[in-house]
Amino acid sequence: MAVVHTPDDSLGSAALAVAVAATVILAFVVLYLVGFDQGAISRTGMFMHELMHDGRHLLGLPCH
Repeated sequence: MAVVHTPDDSLGSAALAVAVAATVILAFVVLYLVGFDQGAISRTGMFMHELMHDGRHLLGLPCH
């Protein structure tokens, strides 16, 4: 007689859900910093704006 172990996937699916949520939140933060931050959050003045200037135009976001 063989003993078969079937692992519970509830922990794996919970970890996957946390990873997906963290990735989505990180993507929104990066999108905000690249697209809309004018020094309010990054506290670097216009450094972040100038650093991401070409990327903003590539994404079609107005900045002028």
